[in-house]
Amino acid sequence: MKALSQKRRHPLAALALLVLGLMLTGGLYAVVTTVNEAKAETTTYTAHEVEEGEKLFVANCATCHGLGASGTDAGPSLAGVGAAAVDFQVGTGRMPMQMQGPQAKQKPKQFNTEQTRQMAAYVATLGDGPALPAEEYLDGKGDAAVGGELFRVNCAMCHNAAAAGGALTRGKFAPPLDGVSESHIYSAMVTGPQNMPVFNDANITPEGKRDIITFLKTIENQGAPGGAKLGSLGPVSEGLFLWTAVLGVIIGFTIWLTSRTS
Repeated sequence: MKALSQKRRHPLAALALLVLGLMLTGGLYAVVTTVNEAKAETTTYTAHEVEEGEKLFVANCATCHGLGASGTDAGPSLAGVGAAAVDFQVGTGRMPMQMQGPQAKQKPKQFNTEQTRQMAAYVATLGDGPALPAEEYLDGKGDAAVGGELFRVNCAMCHNAAAAGGALTRGKFAPPLDGVSESHIYSAMVTGPQNMPVFNDANITPEGKRDIITFLKTIENQGAPGGAKLGSLGPVSEGLFLWTAVLGVIIGFTIWLTSRTS
């Protein structure tokens, strides 16, 4: 016991405990990360898809991202961005960019679904990253009420509570989410395009992402039961519209009265 007590007071005992604690923490983090990543779809690509994807990349993307997607002054490295990033950026037409600016704007897509998949296959070989979402999370059968709560807590400050989009700083903006496909919504959450933060599975679980998608599709299909949407911007735009309409009626009534008097 005395020998054990002396070893406990050894100058290196604290360092040994620190190293042991770091190793345990790292091991637990690795286990949790593996569990989360296992929930994403494990997409396997053929050698032909990777080869064709590399050809498309060299012809259309290497000017900015460099050969081997190692990055240049005009574009970042794509190592580790994953297939989901290609699914969103190329699938929505944001890439290749039309011109440099605060952020890539959506435009008619340049590549079809097969070509987008081929480029995703090539980029996926450059490093581990978010894979394409599993179909079970894109079925729109989540809990819309839970999804609405998650959306308002995590997304509404930029995209608006009705997902109508909103302005950010320095010419940037959060786009409206009306008409965005389920796959692209999921891919955006796990990759964080433009100014959007990354919502990995530790932030919002795959089930939570499914609920958010269900909520967005629910309000999209509801339309505007109250009449004109007025941009879905809330009481400010609605109040301005009402004030302008009422003021217009008052002015019109005043003109009518004066014309009758004369």
